[in-house]
Amino acid sequence: MSDSDTDAPATTGRKTSAGLFDVRNIIGALLTIYGVVLAGMGLFNYTAEDKSKTGGFNINLWSGLIVLVCGLLMIAWAVTRPILVPVEEGTKEDA
Repeated sequence: MSDSDTDAPATTGRKTSAGLFDVRNIIGALLTIYGVVLAGMGLFNYTAEDKSKTGGFNINLWSGLIVLVCGLLMIAWAVTRPILVPVEEGTKEDA
């Protein structure tokens, strides 16, 4: 039987962050964009008809603000606790 350690790529012990490819950054950016658009619709496109449908509650504004805060929290989480990926031997590392 072969040893499983010989098949794995050798690592140097150094680590680098996942950066923009961290899924939290992508989700956070999308949520932030959606939140800004939704809050903008609530601020600038809130008509009397919308007010009568929702009972005076500006649902677009409040849900947009909540989604915006969630997106910003996701980005803050990715910045404060980055995912560290081990660097393999023989790969170029951008400086």
